[in-house]
Amino acid sequence: MSGLGIHLALAEQVSARYGAKLAADPHLSQDALTLQFNDGLALELRFVSAGEYAIHWLWGDAELRIDTAPVHPGLATFPNHLHDHQGACRADPLTVPGRDPWENVERVLESVLADPLLGVALP
Repeated sequence: MSGLGIHLALAEQVSARYGAKLAADPHLSQDALTLQFNDGLALELRFVSAGEYAIHWLWGDAELRIDTAPVHPGLATFPNHLHDHQGACRADPLTVPGRDPWENVERVLESVLADPLLGVALP
C-alpha cells in the first residue's frame, strides 16, 4: 500500500477509535495526515510504507518525533528512533518498522494521549 493509501486507512481508523478526542476531522494532505486533539495535542503522520515513516507531535512548546531515517546506527532500535522534546535522540520505545502502520500509530496515540512527553519531564 502506498503512502496515500496508508494515510486514508489511518484517517478512517483514527476517526473510528479516537473521534470523540479529536478537535477536528483528520486532515489529509498530499503526503501526510494531520490530527488535532481536544487537549491541544497535534500529530503529523507521514508514511511512505510500513517500514518508512515519521510520526511528529506537538504538545504546547514540546516537539517530539519518531522516524525511521537510518542515521543513528548506535541505537538499539535502529533504524527507528525518538527525538525527544529536549533534542536528544533515543531508542524508539513504541514503533517497529514493518509492523502494520495502524498498530504503530495506535500504540503511539495511546502513549502520547496518556503522556505526550513519554515520561521525560520538562526542564
